[in-house]
Amino acid sequence: MEEKKYKVTGQVQLKGIETKEVYKDAKKELKKVRKKIAKIQNTMYAHGKYSVLICFQGMDTAGKDSLIREVFKSFNTRGINVSSFKTPSEAELNHDFMWRHYLRLPSRGRFGIFNRTHYENVLVTRVHPEYILGENIPGIDDVNKIDDEFFHRRMEHINNFESHWAENGMIIFKFFLNLSKGEQKHRLLRRLELEEKNWKFSAGDLKERELWDKYMYCYEDMLNRTSKPHAPWYIIPADDKPSARLLVAKIILDKLKEYKDIEEPELDAKTKENLDKYKKMLEEE
Repeated sequence: MEEKKYKVTGQVQLKGIETKEVYKDAKKELKKVRKKIAKIQNTMYAHGKYSVLICFQGMDTAGKDSLIREVFKSFNTRGINVSSFKTPSEAELNHDFMWRHYLRLPSRGRFGIFNRTHYENVLVTRVHPEYILGENIPGIDDVNKIDDEFFHRRMEHINNFESHWAENGMIIFKFFLNLSKGEQKHRLLRRLELEEKNWKFSAGDLKERELWDKYMYCYEDMLNRTSKPHAPWYIIPADDKPSARLLVAKIILDKLKEYKDIEEPELDAKTKENLDKYKKMLEEE
């Protein structure tokens, strides 16, 4: 399971990338891996030097919610926050497109999970450029002014933001859950067939599905323009959920283990010198 296999380091074409890989005993292996990540999380929380931002993007039904639940369930809740970004509010539209994401960035020692991310601003809005008009940007008063150059500039802005975050101690992971159109159809049908899953279904999912090819074009362009050494994209085959979860967990664990300077802080000399004294005080209460 090599990180290099999934990491975007050059130009990629999504049509040539497998959407399904199956790992034996993936569920069992995930339990071991997530405990190891949770142990590192505790150390990072005490260390307070690095933060971790983990971003998930993918088409509807790609499995983002369940992946987050399963990969991070062993975490100490003090050190993690999950943010899900949906349609911008009026207040959010009155700021620049990165504002609401900036507010949710993790502080040092903590993990931040973005379920859908700042990249929605170059994906959904690129497929539906009319959404950009709601941002009330000076000079952008017609969809005909919202061209490829507009979105490429926006991607460059994102690259600059992420570079700044990384320089200030943020470890950034970006995962694209690469789902096949056939598997999405299967999962949408399950939402319709199983009563307990009906609430997940929206007629809008079918309308977006009709735009599949356009979304794939936008994803591919985004991956090629915004995967950087300090903030790489990983393309995760998502047709098999247990294997996708294991892959994400393994990549996170392997990368965090490379940081040899993450360690629990030592007690100050005075406290360390008096540990036996403090223990005795408590025992004699």
